Amino acid sequence: MSLAIRQIHPVFAGEVSGVDLTRPLSRDEVAAIDAGMDRYAVLVFHDQKITDEQQMAFSVNFGPLEDARGGNITRPEDRRLQVGMNDVSNLGKDGRPMERDSRQRAFNLGNMLWHSDSSYRAVPSKYSILSARVVNPVGGNTEFADMRAAWDALDAETRALVQDLVCEHSQIYSRGVLGFTDFTEEERLKWAPVLQRLVRRHPVTGRRSLYLSAHAGTIVGWLVPEARALLRDLVEHATQREFVHAHSWRQFDLVMWDNRVMMHRGRRYNIAEVRDLHRTTVADVAPTLEQAA
Repeated sequence: MSLAIRQIHPVFAGEVSGVDLTRPLSRDEVAAIDAGMDRYAVLVFHDQKITDEQQMAFSVNFGPLEDARGGNITRPEDRRLQVGMNDVSNLGKDGRPMERDSRQRAFNLGNMLWHSDSSYRAVPSKYSILSARVVNPVGGNTEFADMRAAWDALDAETRALVQDLVCEHSQIYSRGVLGFTDFTEEERLKWAPVLQRLVRRHPVTGRRSLYLSAHAGTIVGWLVPEARALLRDLVEHATQREFVHAHSWRQFDLVMWDNRVMMHRGRRYNIAEVRDLHRTTVADVAPTLEQAA
């Protein structure tokens, strides 16, 4: 059976069949997945019982892995997975669900805000690839919002307003929205704000998209209240139901998305139940200010 992609949302997102991600891919399979990402921006692969090593081998078909340090796990002693893997679970190093008052859990609650992975890095991410090893029976969906469709639906006046704007992104801001302010000086230096375009152009399709994220705290040259009011308006516009697809996880699902044109967020679930998802992240090629707008 050859690789095929079926669209599963009226605007974007595709379900992939006919490929086994536990084995090395052919050049044609890699090209078909890359083309599918350009078109659908979110791809769902079911029944992929994959190891961390196999997931990393699959991911590097699409670019270099991003340095996973400094993401959801803020301190080396909290790391549960090997370098190269991002831990999107509710588990501590002992393999048990973290306590409600855990610092690590409090930090990870930022994943429930609409965001683009690694927009707080000078070179943000290209693709995220998330593998479900253990899923909770109720809740925990991941929602995706298509920023290309959001751009297309903007009126001409708003497009002209935002076209050339540059935002500051930082995890200090996104976690602060939730009231998390327990940062070390090292973390404050590491997550100093970086600049990102508010509007991006896809390097292959040429489509424009908004580049929004919970990490975006202000707009260069704007008063902070004015900037945040505009950013909130844009997020509200971009997450209208017609632009959003909700993925309901099954064990051994693997979902891949393009952070350049997608926002996503995790949804609530019972924190007493084990949830174990492993993510690899493919880095983009350059800062957004060096890419065409």
